[in-house]
Amino acid sequence: MPEQPAGWRPRLVALDIDGTLLRWRDDDATPHEEVSPAVHAAVQRALAAGAHVVLSSGRSIDSMTPVADLLELRGHQGADGDDRLWIVASNGAVLTRYAPVEVVHEETFDAREAVRAVLELHPSALVAVEERGRGYRVNRPFPDGELDGELVVTEVDEMVAKPVSRVIIRDPDATAEDFVEMSGKLGLHGTDYVVGWTAWLDLTPVGISKASGLAHVCEALGVDAADVLAIGDGRNDLEMLAWAGRGVAMGQAIEDVRAAADAVTGPVDEDGAAVEMDRWFA
Repeated sequence: MPEQPAGWRPRLVALDIDGTLLRWRDDDATPHEEVSPAVHAAVQRALAAGAHVVLSSGRSIDSMTPVADLLELRGHQGADGDDRLWIVASNGAVLTRYAPVEVVHEETFDAREAVRAVLELHPSALVAVEERGRGYRVNRPFPDGELDGELVVTEVDEMVAKPVSRVIIRDPDATAEDFVEMSGKLGLHGTDYVVGWTAWLDLTPVGISKASGLAHVCEALGVDAADVLAIGDGRNDLEMLAWAGRGVAMGQAIEDVRAAADAVTGPVDEDGAAVEMDRWFA
């Protein structure tokens, strides 16, 4: 493990959710919606030490605020007198203050060409676009537990008729490796791709990631990237782990994620995020 400069301590802790704070269920790819006592206690110690704790996830904001509540997150008052939390949602495309929820910045893109190209290769794939405060518009229902809120069946062309912040593509009959191979072939301009643990693909605006979202938050808070501790486990954490002053991969992360990190902590089942935070906020 590379050592940080003498006396270094994170001023901001950026935390992925699924596979980092929340454990996976044994029977499928959905997370337990509960936080372990060790992770809760570690987050509280970081807050008590004056660090900003920012959730940074591919999830929609509506499914992130319950996790903030489970962790009992609280903000620290800034120069503007606002002590609400910062939350980086939708892989950096949506920046939010909470509570109450206020979207302060959103990046959108024209997803029509990208969705058309993906469906040419995976014509039976499921497609979803977030309807903030409600749920998702989907072309067909997703597997149980994979999306939160109400699912409204909608034609794909209607879903992407206007610019969106993110499109989810899911093919239960494919693998993550199939989607990694496909994303390398698409070569579309103006769109980025993030492949999940399963055959799950997030289409996002080009150049937008958790790292870009966190950079916006850090600017607002007066924190340098060098003073950020970031912890994650998925391909959508690669940019965040490389950008942060200290990027830490969870123990169960794939090799690409581990290689992008400065250090590797224990797996989620062993509260690896708490172990790393306790290095700095014991």
